[in-house]
Amino acid sequence: MSDSRRLKPRVMAGNPGTGWLNSTSRIPGLDFVACAGLGAVMGLGHAPVSFPLGVLLALPVLGWMFLRAQGSRQAFIIGLLAGTGYFGATMFWIVEPFLVQPESHGWMAPFALVLTATGMSLFWAIPFCLARQFFSDGTFAVPALAALWSLAEFSRSILFTGFPWGLIGYVWSELPLFQLVSATGPFGLGFVTYLACLVPAMHQLPRLVRIGFPASVLALAMFFGWVRLEGAEQSRADDEVRVRVVQPNAEQQLKWKPGMAEVFFERMLRFTAERPEGTGSPDVVVWPETAFAFARDLNPQVLETIAEAAGPEAMAIAGVQRREEGRVFNSVVFIDGSGQLFDVYDKHHLVPFGEYVPLAGLLGIVGLEGIAGGGTKGFSAGPGPRVVKLPELPSVLPLICYEAVFPADVRAKGGRPGWLLHVTNDAWFGEISGPYQHLVQARARAIEQGLPLVRAANTGISAVVDAYGRVASSIPLGEAAYLDYDLPAPIAPTLYVRSGEWPWMFIAFLTLVAARVAGTATRPPRTPGQPRPEDMYPDDAN
Repeated sequence: MSDSRRLKPRVMAGNPGTGWLNSTSRIPGLDFVACAGLGAVMGLGHAPVSFPLGVLLALPVLGWMFLRAQGSRQAFIIGLLAGTGYFGATMFWIVEPFLVQPESHGWMAPFALVLTATGMSLFWAIPFCLARQFFSDGTFAVPALAALWSLAEFSRSILFTGFPWGLIGYVWSELPLFQLVSATGPFGLGFVTYLACLVPAMHQLPRLVRIGFPASVLALAMFFGWVRLEGAEQSRADDEVRVRVVQPNAEQQLKWKPGMAEVFFERMLRFTAERPEGTGSPDVVVWPETAFAFARDLNPQVLETIAEAAGPEAMAIAGVQRREEGRVFNSVVFIDGSGQLFDVYDKHHLVPFGEYVPLAGLLGIVGLEGIAGGGTKGFSAGPGPRVVKLPELPSVLPLICYEAVFPADVRAKGGRPGWLLHVTNDAWFGEISGPYQHLVQARARAIEQGLPLVRAANTGISAVVDAYGRVASSIPLGEAAYLDYDLPAPIAPTLYVRSGEWPWMFIAFLTLVAARVAGTATRPPRTPGQPRPEDMYPDDAN
């Protein structure tokens, strides 16, 4: 085979083989920067910047570059580079946990960011590759890419224990459009986002369609959210439950130092016992994750002290580390007014390499230990999500830290709860972006379920969120304080509660089938003796 045949440009139907991506199988250096830069611009849509216009501008350009990719290999590289830029910009906070004890874990920080960004970018690269490989006609490759991309986002929430942080749908968190997660969930909202924002790249379509389609889709989604919020009132729960959320602002590097645990414990006791003039006693007092760094065996005297500060009629809820039969659990304990342990919930969705280390015995040989898990063995996992029935109070579904980023973890045994409880220690995430993004994801769980959410965070942001995901009251990041607020009322189960992920997944599957069938039907027949594309371009063959 001659070199001239090997380098002959592949031109898609109606698609010129010119532009930034040339006819070779290599991407020029400028395109490396362009792809990564587009991904980083998309990352600006997430909190705290919350600039969704970046997605509206960058996604069509990325789609244009995808359409000019010369084969599946180049498409893979485009997705990989764009994904690396996106996840690097969105999740640069991931270095923060390694800097709490820099002498022990600081060396891991750059590896954590690089490996996380490039590893997550595979969930962009693979749909780019598959869309180019199996949907060669540009007219139908774009909707196929949107469907495959959203399915890839869903898969990264499941594979290898899952990590659905930074879903594209969260860029709409400050707009009424965010209410669409009540019908589609975050992955369905991602599908809508990809489909709407990639259509402008399809130059084969009339300009009116390329502009009108995304504008119509996003306008309808915005109208849905506006209508949903227009009649929404921030009503109280039927039994008017008064909640007190305590935020001690215990810095992570100080929390475990000798003598400091008692300081922060006394601070939380003081906040719990305060009774401002003109206000009644709280019905529920919530402390954050691992609220006090001692008493792993749950000393009865400690429980009685907390109950005394909360009051005889209150239920005190606190995040603790507890030991049982030689194992350590990250738990939430429920303490009644008499100081008795009413119930215990153990975190089941643990953070890999944070709360436990896979292959701990092997990796322990080289000194790799869990950052937050108290040594190589780390925490043990609880049995799974469950609703806790409380006496004279609405039942509650507890979520500890990382569990709030998983929509599936809110589907629990025990019926529908009256509210969601999220205890967390976001001191691990720094002060730039991590805590803000974590709050957005907790708000999404409230919208999806139509349930109020109470969030107690060690250093912030603590908040009471209503059933529409609106923050009713909050304590800012980095403050030691408490807030009192009446628990908002739940609303009727949402469409997402009733149907889950199936509607959008079914539509995504139909999109793939339609794109494949339509692309095959419009492909010109190959004349006898005409070489096949894989013969002409062996570098692109899989």
